Amino acid sequence: MTTYAAPPSVTTLVSVEDLRVSFGANEVVRGLSLSVAPGECVAIVGESGSGKSVTARSLLGLAGPGSKVRAERFSVGGRDVRGFGPGDWRKLRGRFAGLVLQDALVSLDPLRTVGAEIAEVLAVHDVVPRARRADRVLELLDAVGVPEPDVRARQHPHQLSGGLRQRVLIASAIAAEPELIIADEPTTALDVTVQAQILRLLAERKAAGTALLLISHDLAVVASIADRIIVMRDGRAVEEGPAGQVLAAPAHEYTRSLLAAVPSAASRGTRLSGGPPLARRAPNPSAQVLAASGLTRSYGPRRVVDDVSFTLHEGETLGIVGESGSGKTTLARLVLGLLEPGDGRVSLHQRQWSGVPERRRRPLRRRIQLISQNPLDSFDPRHTVGRLVAEPLELPRGARKERRERVLDLLTRVGLPSGVAARHPRELSGGQRQRVAIARALGPRPDVLVCDEPVSALDVSIQAQVLDLLVELQAEYGTALLFISHDLGVVHHLSDRVLVMKDGAVVEEGDVEQVFTEPVHPYTRALVEAVPRLPDPDHKAVR
Repeated sequence: MTTYAAPPSVTTLVSVEDLRVSFGANEVVRGLSLSVAPGECVAIVGESGSGKSVTARSLLGLAGPGSKVRAERFSVGGRDVRGFGPGDWRKLRGRFAGLVLQDALVSLDPLRTVGAEIAEVLAVHDVVPRARRADRVLELLDAVGVPEPDVRARQHPHQLSGGLRQRVLIASAIAAEPELIIADEPTTALDVTVQAQILRLLAERKAAGTALLLISHDLAVVASIADRIIVMRDGRAVEEGPAGQVLAAPAHEYTRSLLAAVPSAASRGTRLSGGPPLARRAPNPSAQVLAASGLTRSYGPRRVVDDVSFTLHEGETLGIVGESGSGKTTLARLVLGLLEPGDGRVSLHQRQWSGVPERRRRPLRRRIQLISQNPLDSFDPRHTVGRLVAEPLELPRGARKERRERVLDLLTRVGLPSGVAARHPRELSGGQRQRVAIARALGPRPDVLVCDEPVSALDVSIQAQVLDLLVELQAEYGTALLFISHDLGVVHHLSDRVLVMKDGAVVEEGDVEQVFTEPVHPYTRALVEAVPRLPDPDHKAVR
């Protein structure tokens, strides 16, 4: 494969040839070559396990304990780093290169204020005199768009939103004015508008001459900022080249499959994971299964759900979108009967569901089930998959054979082999665990599935498989879906109708096509405009 490199007239900050990283006998990066020049963004894309994060960390001497890093050539900032020791790498990090990781809450010290976190970088690398550090911290926070920097500098990470924490992490990474920023999945867990803000911020650094190495599994995210793209699979680069060429006319089958798996308006009715078109079931407007009327819920003086009403019919998917803090998850908990509304009511099959004793709700519990974002948190780690799936089944005490048959049938329906029944959740991949969660939720044959961010943590191809599975099961059973997500592409692909929530209230609702193509409310328009776009074959940005 031909390697696309920066023009020879431009000094490369990073130049690596035949990079190999192994842990014992397991080689996780196999013969990768790359270069990054000032003012250039190189994106490495691929799914979990492709080797992209290990590659990024290896460029800073952070491959991990027990790793062995080899290369034919390995130059960073014009220095051969193949013989570097820990002290040499520490001098390089921060001053020459800054690192932005995906989970800022884990990366930031919970015992220190965010101002102290940034000030440490200034002190370690002697960027400004001691008397200037406090002012410089505020300047950096302001530069990355943190409001009220003097207030935020005195706060701890847990007191900030995800978007603000990520901005603080970027401020820390650029504090020593590095020539290179390595950003490893910096926007994966963020709302679409915050994601757009972070990408704009990185683009500004790039325009100022900083080199940027961006790691992501989302091709649409890198489309707006990358100059070159390297697609990795199983530790190897399977395709690389100018971003427009790779995204609009991919040469490798794997790159084409990643692009085809991105959900959007154009993908409605198609099978994201490949194969024949999906058979969708039309909603039955005469069969109402769930209704919410005037729901409110407050925590202290703050109203997190504010007069929300909707109906849901057999075989229908109702999408609920909005940023973090908009009230989506609290609304889901009200619908499930896990919280009681301050005002309003929820009814299930025209029977009152909220505001009644649990003993009256218990016989109906099987008819409404939850699929959460992180099933591992809701599974008992001591139980096997078979026991987890069997638990909600309503079968006679001694019906062991029937119970086993039902469990294996459910696992088969969600595309899992029977052998998974004997394994524990931690032995499975993220996609497999999500399938187990779906099998468990389907066991009682519910009329309503409440899906709270069920695919936001998954790679694009695993996400495609799970979304296809939900459509297939809905067509088979007529199950109604209440689908909560901050990803408008996923909601546009899957939903019939949509509610847009902001500050606890519904600001717009209607047919998903109408709302997303002709939004009326300014907030909805802002969400739609912030959605990452892939280029079409003519190199124009499209949703």
